[in-house]
Amino acid sequence: VVGPSLGQESINAGILSFVLAFVLVLLYMGLYYKTAGWLSDIALLCNVFLLLGVLVSFGAVLTLPGIAGIVLTMGMAVDANVIIYERIKEELRGGKGLSLAIKDGFSKAYSAIIDGNLTTIITGIVLFIFGNGPVQGFATTLIIGILTSLFCSIFITRLLIEGVVNKWGKISFSRKWSENLMGNAHFDFLGKSKISYIVMIVVLAVSCVSFAVRGLNMGAEFTGGRAYVIRFDRPVQAEEVRMKLQEVFSGYEDAANVSFEVKQYGNENQMRIVTQYRYDDTSDEATAEVEQIIFDALKPLYSYDISFEQFRNTQTDVNGILTADKIGPSIAKDMTWNAIYSVLFSLIAIGLYITFRFKRWQWASGATAALAFNALLIIGIFSMFYGLLPFNLEVNQAFIAAILTIIGYAINDTVVVFDRIREYLGLYPKRNLKDNVNNAINSTLSRTINTSGTTLVTLLAIFFFGGETIRGFIFALTVGVIVGTVATIFIATPVAYDLMAKRAKIDKE
Repeated sequence: VVGPSLGQESINAGILSFVLAFVLVLLYMGLYYKTAGWLSDIALLCNVFLLLGVLVSFGAVLTLPGIAGIVLTMGMAVDANVIIYERIKEELRGGKGLSLAIKDGFSKAYSAIIDGNLTTIITGIVLFIFGNGPVQGFATTLIIGILTSLFCSIFITRLLIEGVVNKWGKISFSRKWSENLMGNAHFDFLGKSKISYIVMIVVLAVSCVSFAVRGLNMGAEFTGGRAYVIRFDRPVQAEEVRMKLQEVFSGYEDAANVSFEVKQYGNENQMRIVTQYRYDDTSDEATAEVEQIIFDALKPLYSYDISFEQFRNTQTDVNGILTADKIGPSIAKDMTWNAIYSVLFSLIAIGLYITFRFKRWQWASGATAALAFNALLIIGIFSMFYGLLPFNLEVNQAFIAAILTIIGYAINDTVVVFDRIREYLGLYPKRNLKDNVNNAINSTLSRTINTSGTTLVTLLAIFFFGGETIRGFIFALTVGVIVGTVATIFIATPVAYDLMAKRAKIDKE
């Protein structure tokens, strides 16, 4: 019997943080969009029950990557309502009556919602086909979650809104302070494109140098290591053992960034510890050193004075080390390459869909450039800052899930902005391209800030209250959401614009 690698304290902290994050999102929507916001909260609650019900009926196994898929689903479910409400507010500002504004707001929001969700579903399908293990778990929850959120955010929200309008004849989509927030923005985003390109090149160059010099802090899942089953003379908690190990390991210069896994193994007084410290050295000296460090860390947990010889003697069936093994990586090279291939294939599939849907390859080039920048920057940050931050930045299953989540989130953000640019090009064909693109970005700013805001509220709550074991994972998601939002405006759109402007110039000549 093997206990969970996330101890009960971590599980409780995780559940608490998810509930807190969810409540914060519900409050955010209600406070910002008033009555309509509270109605979208009902739809969001329906989505949670529907999603969990479908997962249970499928017998889906819930893993950390799977939870990441659910978190992304919640973010995108809120996003659909934000897009709809912002469109309705635009129609009301344009002087339309309430019923017509609701009807037109929904119909004009559909293309952005469907395009954004379809690109993410394509990502999920590609990841499910070409990925395995944690990647497939993420893809499964993501695809199911998008389908349930589409149903709830479009169908249930509309039923609730029309029900309220029919009964009371009115409904509020904003408060006084939020009614025109970012509604009259006129920033020249494209005018700053050269600066954004320079920043992008410098950041990528620094990331590449760090990757070449420092490398990545690969977890035991990738490198392998040593596994020990250790018996204590009293029941102990996995968290308690983990804290003691971390305390002692951090005192060794070449062991400070080394990961280890602690699980209950059989009875409550037995733990299985996996460490990657000196995993590549198979000598007896290295093994003795590892066992000495573990002994120094765990000695205080015994109620009597146990000696090092007694502790490491595996021949006697008493307290101390029961079994000691050298283990290989649980994520093999083929699984690693499958994850990389699935990400590349999903980028190609997204590019092809955007080219088909928007009728120009320039859109796809901008979107994939921003996605690639986002993923590479996260890898660079994990290389630059491991060992410098007070939490673990190791590359493991959770890191792969974080990269996949960021790609899914960022492409949705980009497609929504591109959809508005396409609409403006059709509505105002005589305006120059730069004005249309700038106006489109400005008109979607409120939606961009709100969606990013609700997602960040969720992630920050989990980061601070979700426990140590998933902090690195949530850190990657938080940085990815911020960078993805900025990259949509300052990389994806300028790249697409520059390529289209260049093409127009060639056509003119």
